[in-house]
Amino acid sequence: MLTGIVAVFHLWVHLNSTTVALTLLLLVLFLAARWGLRYALATSIAATVAYNYYFLRKLERIAINDPQVWLNIFAFLTVAVVGSRLSERVRKEGADARRRQAELEVLYGLSRQLLQTENLPSLLNAISPAIMLVTRADAVMLYLLEGDRRYLAGDGSGIPLDDIALRQLAETLPAPETTVSNQARIPLRVGVRPRGLLLINGVNLSVETLEAISGLISASIDRAQALEDLTRGEASKESERLRSLMIDSITHELRTPLTAIKAAASTLLLPKPLDEAERRELLTVINEESDRLNQLVSEAVEMAQLDTQEVHMTFAAASIRTLVEKALTYCSSLLDDHEVKLDLPDLPPVKADADYITKVLTNLIENAAKYSPAGTPIRISAERKDGMVSVSVADRGMGIDLSEQSLIFERFYRANVPSQQSWGTGMGLAISRAIIEAHHGVLSLTSQLGEGSVFSFTLPVFEG
Repeated sequence: MLTGIVAVFHLWVHLNSTTVALTLLLLVLFLAARWGLRYALATSIAATVAYNYYFLRKLERIAINDPQVWLNIFAFLTVAVVGSRLSERVRKEGADARRRQAELEVLYGLSRQLLQTENLPSLLNAISPAIMLVTRADAVMLYLLEGDRRYLAGDGSGIPLDDIALRQLAETLPAPETTVSNQARIPLRVGVRPRGLLLINGVNLSVETLEAISGLISASIDRAQALEDLTRGEASKESERLRSLMIDSITHELRTPLTAIKAAASTLLLPKPLDEAERRELLTVINEESDRLNQLVSEAVEMAQLDTQEVHMTFAAASIRTLVEKALTYCSSLLDDHEVKLDLPDLPPVKADADYITKVLTNLIENAAKYSPAGTPIRISAERKDGMVSVSVADRGMGIDLSEQSLIFERFYRANVPSQQSWGTGMGLAISRAIIEAHHGVLSLTSQLGEGSVFSFTLPVFEG
């Protein structure tokens, strides 16, 4: 490049010496910025010789005998040194900036991975794969002192430490360090108390980034632990509240039939003789209230089993029409005063436990019959919606107030509907919702006072 410039200015383009000198200085500066001091120094010396020999005629027998030659050499060398140093600083600062950006991206990606998991066991299993993903490490191992637990991702052959060595390192390592084998060792702490150790093979990260990773992991574990404790506490409170509610409600519901049974039995035991009609009436009361007690206990047990997921359901292909007809058979005694209208087109089979879905349909149809005036129709319909089959039971009863619709599916809650002929435990809809949710469906209500109510539930289409 220097030869070309000198040849052009010496043979073809004849310019003054100042222009030539500036051009050569620019060349030296360009080489210093692009390739560093070594090339710039060699070029500056050659440029000084060529400039003085071809353009100033100041070199005689390759000897330097003029102060101007020294001045030229000094100028060229100064430009080479200053330019190369500035260029080296810019390159170094650029490399540092890119490294810091890459490490910030690692921390950001890791924080996103870790903060998405709130369950502590899932978080502990996700830490090593997440670090390996964002850092592109060869292997990552998380070691926790509590229980000597290891969570490994990648090839663990480069981490041959046993539990004793890991424990000793986790308890004594004061700060993150990187070994000669390019293994990062990061202590994890809770305050000043050691929690464990993180080993990362095949990465080259700054100490500051390793410390940030340590803090991020510790904070994520603390957060997941706090959320788990909070959830456990809330669940305990809710369980206690539901237990108290169940005891209060069952006590209240048990008192009415027990009172009737006790009164009827006491009357039968009186020495006063009773005629056959009176005896039969009292025995009928005892029989009906015993059935009521049996239903209350059965529903309470079933609700508890559904809550604890102890109910075994057998999912198979089922026809909606068959399920509806079976439920109508069970409810036939309540439907004498109602016309049942069916709107059941040809639909694909659903994935369901037939017995439990029949129970849901029976409960919805019974409610429609009990809470709607005699002579009003009950409409049962079904349609397909986005891979699900939606089934609806509609009545023309009094409807449910908007303020109560969010409570109607709570256990033991009964809507404030004036009816002297209906009684129940308030668990039917809660049990129905639990059954539908176990089928990955949704039970919903649409109601308006004076217009009636529509209960709808969805079931997935059977994929045979």
